[in-house]
Amino acid sequence: MSSVRLRPPAQRGELRDRHEDGHRLHHLLWRLGPGVRVCSSAVLGGGIGPRAWILNAQVPGGYPRLDPDRHLAEIAAAEGLTGPGAGLMTAADVAAYTTGHDGGVTATVTAGLGVRGWAAAPDTATRAPHRPGTAGIPGSPFRPGTVNIVVTLPVALSDAALVNAVATATEAKVQALLDAGLDCSGTPTDAVCVAAPEPGHDGGEPFAGPRSAWGARIARAVHTAVLAGARTAL
Repeated sequence: MSSVRLRPPAQRGELRDRHEDGHRLHHLLWRLGPGVRVCSSAVLGGGIGPRAWILNAQVPGGYPRLDPDRHLAEIAAAEGLTGPGAGLMTAADVAAYTTGHDGGVTATVTAGLGVRGWAAAPDTATRAPHRPGTAGIPGSPFRPGTVNIVVTLPVALSDAALVNAVATATEAKVQALLDAGLDCSGTPTDAVCVAAPEPGHDGGEPFAGPRSAWGARIARAVHTAVLAGARTAL
């Protein structure tokens, strides 16, 4: 196994700021480097594959653009980022991000809870186009909510374990929201990114459910970060 494949991803996001259309906005940036895979529901670079960076960008409420993937790519280019990456958006205050740490796992959360509810909601006649990891409904006049979660691990995960890790992080998010006294499972645009080193010949850790060694650490780290973020956002 090469030393590159053993390189753990950056554990902490770098807080950056920028000016757009008269707004001072923040974004969190993880410079992952080579040898890292990300599993995510991100609007830019979602899915499973090698990623050199992760970007969680703040945008104004009532986000007017209909091309969030291109917008994220523009922000990444302005930062000098190259190669494939994953990009998320939120109208929450990114500078108010919260973190949780457990046994080498770091979870970083930005929590906007202005538009929250239950995942299994009653069907309605009118549906708006929600996209994961965006600020919410394009052109909306109200301040939408998004809970974005970025998890970094120092160990490689198999494909199945990466998917399992996203599910575990989501379970922990819901538990934290309930523990914060909220009657919801999240918002319509929540997104998750899990970053871990590429596996070698052993294929990586096979499990990341909440009772596995690394899944339990993911759950506790995410719960800590989401609980703190939810309490701050209320």
